[in-house]
Amino acid sequence: MNDPAVTAARGRRAGAWPLIRAERAALAADLADVTGEQWETPSLCAGLTVREVLAHLTAGASLGAVRWMAGVIRCRFDFDQQVAMRLAEQLGTAPAETLERFRRVIPSTTKPPLPALAMLGETIVHGEDIRRPLGIRRAYPIETVTRVAEYYRGSDLVVVAKGRIDGLRLVADDGPFTTGSGALVTGPTVALVMAMTGRASHCDDLEGDGAEILRGRCGTG
Repeated sequence: MNDPAVTAARGRRAGAWPLIRAERAALAADLADVTGEQWETPSLCAGLTVREVLAHLTAGASLGAVRWMAGVIRCRFDFDQQVAMRLAEQLGTAPAETLERFRRVIPSTTKPPLPALAMLGETIVHGEDIRRPLGIRRAYPIETVTRVAEYYRGSDLVVVAKGRIDGLRLVADDGPFTTGSGALVTGPTVALVMAMTGRASHCDDLEGDGAEILRGRCGTG
């Protein structure tokens, strides 16, 4: 019988990249049968379709530190413009091309100047940004989403998460994740991750005196 603690320790030693590759592959598989009209479904990222969010993930896996900085300079340090520019580069002419471009970066270890765990977080969060509006559910490995939750509880890099949960106690009901003190928020680990990163829709999966407080903080920061 595998000891969960031993399995988790081995996973940490292996780093985040095997988990990133696994999540990319799972997302590509989930999107294999998406129809043309479905690709235009609004994602959980304001103003972006699910197809555009997928192109954004491809861009993140194609953009090393040097090209990232070159883009920042080109966009005069307008980070939103840089994101939009790189997304457009990876969108392709049709949804099939968008998906194929994403498939090609599944094994990539290229990344902007961010921790690998931030890339894992991006893959999980944007994967849900795509799946949830399409009605696709994934049974995420608990070790993977726990690592993402542990990362976000201490970080406001790229997206406000640590600041959003200040004064709240988060407790997963499907795994070992827990953090903070104050009004209780409890629910599935992935729902906690998504709420921590500002997705109000996932607050529907949460309970406790702090759930509405956290919902009110979503979309800010």
